[in-house]
Amino acid sequence: MRPTSLFAFLLAATTAAAQETPATPSETAPIPVKPEPRPERPAPEQPEPLESQTSDAPLASAEAPELQPVADPNQQRLVNGAPLHNPNVAVHVVQKKRFADEGRHEFTLYPVVGQVNGRFTQHAGSALHYTYHLQENFGLQVSTTYNWYSNESLFNLELIDKVREQAQAASALLLLWGAQAGVEVTPLYGKFAFYDNHLLQFSLVLSGGAGIGSTRVLIRPEVSNQVDGESFTVPARFGDTGTKFLGSVGGGFRVQFGDSMALRLEVRDLVYTARVDRVDGCNLQDFQKLEDARGNGRPFSELGLSGSCQFQKFDGVDPKTRKNYREDIVLGKDLVGNPSSDVLNNLSFYAGFSLLF
Repeated sequence: MRPTSLFAFLLAATTAAAQETPATPSETAPIPVKPEPRPERPAPEQPEPLESQTSDAPLASAEAPELQPVADPNQQRLVNGAPLHNPNVAVHVVQKKRFADEGRHEFTLYPVVGQVNGRFTQHAGSALHYTYHLQENFGLQVSTTYNWYSNESLFNLELIDKVREQAQAASALLLLWGAQAGVEVTPLYGKFAFYDNHLLQFSLVLSGGAGIGSTRVLIRPEVSNQVDGESFTVPARFGDTGTKFLGSVGGGFRVQFGDSMALRLEVRDLVYTARVDRVDGCNLQDFQKLEDARGNGRPFSELGLSGSCQFQKFDGVDPKTRKNYREDIVLGKDLVGNPSSDVLNNLSFYAGFSLLF
């Protein structure tokens, strides 16, 4: 048994030595090459579970309109940056004005202003308006009007000539000049093409104001007079009736040419109070004294008339027509004998041009 055990021990020692000693590669054996590492791709992000989402995240509305499919690719064509042919796209465009008005000054001249509702009166004149555009659609305005022609209408003059009748003095009160301050608003504006693709800018303007106006009344119409075989035309005689309250409302269009020129077409209604109880500052008592003094030749300056009575206008003779002004005393007395009052509307058409700067 001892030789067998010795042999087994030697065999085990030899096997252990062979395992501890590395084997030497042969000269013809290939040398192993370590492969290069490949870059790892990032793992795709996994959607978070529903439990990890916050409760504050907005949820799609169940009532949201369903988008319409676009079958035609031409409907996706962009027009100025927006697919206007796409039924799923709604585009709203608000285009700015070509020329801004805010902070600008505007002077408007109306060479001819004509009354269009003349029943008992007829007016024609000129007007000048100044507008400061405080905002784009709101401005402050000062206006003046002077009527270089103001007379009773042909209808009223015909009544005087044929039947010796006429409208009440207050209903035929004439406006000589007026001055007002007010506002102007521009609620809408737009553009239109004019002659060879030129664009003009227009605005709808509304205005209103208040002020004072000077009035007068017809004492004697124009008449023909004959003296020593010669014929003369005696001009009409008017009497001053003082200043009255004046208001106005109006509207129209402003068409702008370029940056600094504009054309205005407007209709305005001038409303003024009318009460005739004095003519040339003389009341009924003054006319009574003037009439008594005319008969006895007493000087008017000694009558003790009221301070506002301009008695000089009823004294003397016109050297050209030889018209005696004392004959107008009776006519003036008739006007103030029955004081009348009214509210008159002078509806006029304004056409003019503006300069903006």
